[in-house]
Amino acid sequence: MDLLVRNVGRLLPMRDAASELLELAAIRVREGTITWIGLDRELPQGPEAPELDAAGRLVIPGFVDPHTHLVWAGSRREEFVARLAGESYDGGGIATTVAATGAASDEDLFALAAERGRRMIDNGTTTVEIKTGYGLTPEHELRCLDVIARLGSELPWNVEATYLGAHVVPDGRDRGEYVDEVVATVPLAAARGAAWVDVFCDEGIFTLEETRRVLQAASEVGLGTRLHAEEIAHTGAADLAAELGCASADHLEHVTPEGARAMAAAGVVGVLLPTVTLSLRTFAFDQYAVLRDAGVSLALSTDCNPGTSWCESMPYVVQLACLVYGMPVHEALWAATRGGAAALRRSDVGRVAVGARADLALLDVDHEADLVARLGASANRATVLGGQVWPTTSRSTVAS
Repeated sequence: MDLLVRNVGRLLPMRDAASELLELAAIRVREGTITWIGLDRELPQGPEAPELDAAGRLVIPGFVDPHTHLVWAGSRREEFVARLAGESYDGGGIATTVAATGAASDEDLFALAAERGRRMIDNGTTTVEIKTGYGLTPEHELRCLDVIARLGSELPWNVEATYLGAHVVPDGRDRGEYVDEVVATVPLAAARGAAWVDVFCDEGIFTLEETRRVLQAASEVGLGTRLHAEEIAHTGAADLAAELGCASADHLEHVTPEGARAMAAAGVVGVLLPTVTLSLRTFAFDQYAVLRDAGVSLALSTDCNPGTSWCESMPYVVQLACLVYGMPVHEALWAATRGGAAALRRSDVGRVAVGARADLALLDVDHEADLVARLGASANRATVLGGQVWPTTSRSTVAS
C-alpha cells in the first residue's frame, strides 16, 4: 500500500533513542514500506498516494506485543472473582480453559481469537506473538497452531506463532511421558508454522532439566526459544534462558540480580507483564528495577489470556508500566515497540525508519505523557498496517 501520513504533531520514531522526536512531521510509504520521514514542510515530491491526516497528534511505531495466549474458549470468571475476594479457588485453572478449548470447534476458536485480534489492532497493535498451550495434546496443540496461522492470514498484522506444549503437565499424565510427548511434537509444530517454542519453567510446573530438553529439541529443528521464567518463585530459569540463548525470558517477578546480569550478557530480552502484576497484586518485588540496573533490554506485553490478564490494549500496558513500575514514558513506549520487536528478533517492525514496514499507531493525544495521564480514554485514533489504514478506525481521515 502507498500512503502519505501528514500533519504529525509529534513523531517518536524509535530508531536509535527512545527520546528521539520529530515535530510537524510527515511519512511517505511505498508498497507497504517507509521510504521517507522528515519535516512535513520538507516532504519531497513523489507519486500520488492517499493521505492520512494525523491532525497534529502523536504517531509512534505500531505496538509489538511479544507474549499472548490469544487462542482460547470458555471463561475463568469464578477464579477471578474468588481472587478479588482473597479466597483460595481450586476451580481447575488452566485445565478449565483446556477443557473448554478442546470442546470448541476450529471455527469457534478462530472467531473468538479474531475478535480479540481486531480489538488489539484497534488499540494500535501491528505485530503479535501468539502461543498455543490450551490444547496439551499433540492433536489439539497443532490445531491451535492452525488457528494462529489463519489469524496471520486473515487479519492484516504480523503474527509470530509459538508452540507452548509445555504449559503445564495435564492431570493424570505421567510427567516423564508428557515431556517426551512435547519433545516429539516439536518438529510437527515447526511444520505447522511455529517459529518459537516456549516452556513454563517454574516451581511446580517444569523443571530446569525438563525445560532444557524441550528447548534443545526446538533449537535442533531451527526454532527460536523463549521462556516463562521466575513468575512463581526463583528457580534459576533466567540463568537458563541466558545459557541457552533464548530470545526472551518473560514475567520475571522473582528474578535475582545475578540472573538479570546473565540475561543482559547473553542478550536475552526481559518481557514485563504489568497487567499480570496488577491482576495477581504481586507488587512486593520490583523486578523492573532489578532488570534495569543489570542493563537488560526490556519489552512490554499484554499476556492476553483468560486467567490472569484478559487485556487487548497495549496503551493500557504502557500506562501500567509507568504507574506500577515507575517506567519513564519514553522508556515504556520503547519497550512496547522496539523492545517487543527485539524480543521477537525482528528489525523490520517496532520503529519508524526508512526500509521498515509501515506499521504505525496514530494516538489520540498531543503528547506522549498524555497517553499515560489520560486514564480510561480511548487512546488510539488510527492504526496503519503495512501502509494500509485499518478500516474500523472511524476517527481517522484518509483523503484519496
